[in-house]
Amino acid sequence: MKIYFENKLSNYERLKLLKRSSEIYDSDTRKLVEKICRDIKKKGDNALRKYCRKYDKVELNEFRVARLEIEEAKEKVSKELREALNLAASNIMKFHEAQITKANHVTTMEGVECWREPRPIECVGLYVPAGSASLPSTVLMLAIPAKVAGCKRIVLCSPPKKNGKLDPLILVSADIVGISEIYKVGGAQAIAGMAYGTESIPKVDKIFGPGNRYVTSAKQFVSMDPDGAAIDLPAGPSEVLIIADETASSDIVAYDLISQAEHDIDAQAVLVTSCESLAKQVLEKIQSVINTFPRRDIIKSALKNSFILITDSIEQAIKFANEYAPEHLIINVKEADRFAEAINNAGSVFIGSYSPVTAGDYASGTNHTLPTAGSAKWTGGVSVESYTKYITFQRLTKEGLTGLKSVLIDLARAEGLDAHAQAVISRFLYQ
Repeated sequence: MKIYFENKLSNYERLKLLKRSSEIYDSDTRKLVEKICRDIKKKGDNALRKYCRKYDKVELNEFRVARLEIEEAKEKVSKELREALNLAASNIMKFHEAQITKANHVTTMEGVECWREPRPIECVGLYVPAGSASLPSTVLMLAIPAKVAGCKRIVLCSPPKKNGKLDPLILVSADIVGISEIYKVGGAQAIAGMAYGTESIPKVDKIFGPGNRYVTSAKQFVSMDPDGAAIDLPAGPSEVLIIADETASSDIVAYDLISQAEHDIDAQAVLVTSCESLAKQVLEKIQSVINTFPRRDIIKSALKNSFILITDSIEQAIKFANEYAPEHLIINVKEADRFAEAINNAGSVFIGSYSPVTAGDYASGTNHTLPTAGSAKWTGGVSVESYTKYITFQRLTKEGLTGLKSVLIDLARAEGLDAHAQAVISRFLYQ
């Protein structure tokens, strides 16, 4: 990790730090993903099998997971892990159930009543990565808000292992939340399968879930195709930005950076601090422990994309964080709550020294499917609302329409839409 001093950066250098790696969204990735998506759109299951052979190294006759496989998976997961998943599911359920909204009726003028009501998206697709690590927590994070929203059909796709089966933890997590329509398909091909539908996989209305550069690129591609599907958000490689001052423990900060770096070689971990000595201590700690982790090669690659920025004040660190708009933001400073109020752009914020990102990743209750690559400037993470759409309603009485009659007729005619005006007038002539 390279150290930069904010007061020595040119505008160009500052902009470079705010950008994510362009390699994640390179043209070669896009071209490959577009070919996969078009192939599956045209050839369905035959193309799916081809890409399963090529990328997952497995030959599958059936993509759907049988109930027997789910029952067998339960026997392979320890009681302690099942209890942990159940507790996590309970907390996630509590947080998301609190997001349910009711219709708010508004009388805009006498005789004119307006309101909106949420309706669940009928068929949704959930993508759960399992390439370099199994992510049962993602099953909970995606499926629980879908269940709370009331989606009628929930389809889950995840990459198979070389034995042609899914990780038992994925299946057990799905069973805990009541998801039984599960398919053994991963990568860009899974996204395309759900977006267009094949002989085996149903077409869904909206796709949710994080993934690597190929998954993210596929989601973007199908979302722009009229025949494809909507997507939740650009949930690409993981990232964390930590704001820390002289009161922070260098050991804790170091482990927080490493914990996000171990996700993916494209992950980015950033420390912004007003304390130069802390920055040096953090680097020393990382170097002393990095080789103790099983995923050390991934961590080392990710930290090459990462950096430390030294600012003159925490206020400047907050300003940089809002410009960077991180997926995860840790505020490990004195009076952390006060500084948290100044955050406008972040996927999820972790306040104080006892709030690791790990808590949000698994079991605090918030959702860990969050915007990356700066998209936290315009969107938030997955929630119950992500699985719903809102329908507006209005009810006018005769008195209400009378009060609006002249306004509606004048505006319709001003826009040259005479039939609009007649639709109002006819109600006073023919009833």
